[in-house]
Amino acid sequence: MFSPPPRPAPAAAISVPATLTALCSTALCLVALCCLLVTAIPGRAAAPGLLEEGIAQQPCDRDAIVGVPVRVRGAYQADSGVLRTAGGFYPRQGRPRPALDACARASQRAARRWLSDGVIPGRGPLMRSMAARALLDLRLLQRPDGAIVAGWQPQWRYAWPRDSSWAAAALAGTGHGHDALRILRFLQRVQLADGTWAARYWPGGSGPVRDGRPGELDAVGWVPWAVWSWLAAAPPGGGAVRQLVKLWPMVEAAADAADDSLTPVGLPRASMDYWEDSVQVTLGTCAPLLAGLRSAADIARTLGMRAQELRWARAAARLSAGIDAAFGRFGYDRLPYGRSGPEAAVTFLGPPFAPAGARVGRAVEVAERALAVPGGGLRPGAYWPGNAATAWTAETAFFALYQAETGRYRAAGQILDWLAAHRTRLSELPEQVTDGHPASVAPLAWTDAVVLLALLAQGHHLPTVPVPVG
Repeated sequence: MFSPPPRPAPAAAISVPATLTALCSTALCLVALCCLLVTAIPGRAAAPGLLEEGIAQQPCDRDAIVGVPVRVRGAYQADSGVLRTAGGFYPRQGRPRPALDACARASQRAARRWLSDGVIPGRGPLMRSMAARALLDLRLLQRPDGAIVAGWQPQWRYAWPRDSSWAAAALAGTGHGHDALRILRFLQRVQLADGTWAARYWPGGSGPVRDGRPGELDAVGWVPWAVWSWLAAAPPGGGAVRQLVKLWPMVEAAADAADDSLTPVGLPRASMDYWEDSVQVTLGTCAPLLAGLRSAADIARTLGMRAQELRWARAAARLSAGIDAAFGRFGYDRLPYGRSGPEAAVTFLGPPFAPAGARVGRAVEVAERALAVPGGGLRPGAYWPGNAATAWTAETAFFALYQAETGRYRAAGQILDWLAAHRTRLSELPEQVTDGHPASVAPLAWTDAVVLLALLAQGHHLPTVPVPVG
């Protein structure tokens, strides 16, 4: 996710300096105090407009992608990323029209072959069309080196390990395991020596984006989960296991880093999470690490690595107990040891990341009500600092995935219907929806991936990461 402004404190926790309170006998200071309180209220940030309608492939070069400005009107050639407008193909190219037509037909055939290699999930034409577009987006957003960029706008044109992991899981689930494996190999190439990952990477192999942003610890959970998801979706036979052996050093280093991050209370050290503003330990870090440690333990079991299996099983048990003690007693809110407001990461504690549980189920219900945005969709958290009228599509889709995985297909379908109804004119899923209109970047790889997993779960339960016995 693109970095939001710093998260304000909940209204009940706002602290007014004593010196300012003492001085507020004057009208001027009363105004200053009021301004201080108003600026601390969530939902004051300006909402972005729609930055682009989608992305388009140049007909003669699949890897040559352009963003489509909002003013451009057109339609994709069926089952492809080639965009036709009234004036011809977008973008315009200095080639004769017959040559472009031939390239467009070849691109369409290649895209259709790629789609047919797997499945297009979804019940009914609307859902299937949303799934097909999401799949084609991921195909275009994957760069030649395997990296998946989050979006095509400059601020999003980086590979986040988190988004990449979800994309790998989604592509594996739809039967596009080769593309999923390319993502995992990219992540393996850029993994740091201590087993962690930087917050984001340049596509093309030039390394981390060095902008002062600290690493985000949740990657050491998401990446082993992605490898486990890829393996669970792989066809039977020895090919997947041979590839898994090659991925094993990455999984081992990541799981060891997750284990090393745990403090005496069982929780990991503080780290930025997917909100990209936290310097505290959050549920958005703890839950992915739990899924990652359990995934790594199951991978170790598959490969006969008994010592690692037992070590990560014990680490997962410590973390699970720590989460229950620090978050569970307070409704699995964002921060530990107190009421800090529900957040969307509570869904990471349920299927397909963990077996279903009654306490988590109740917390998900509370969060879904608390985070609802008027007009539909959900915010990332109760104290998310963004515009109160803005829904975030990836977080909204988390709940569709959870509902489908726990058998609440109607509830999941309602969320997916809302997402389908709030795409751009080119049928792309945007990052945000503000006042009922698509906003920010479109498409967003993370949203595409979560929606695909939710649509898969509507058809059949996805494999759930098992709790290891250690």
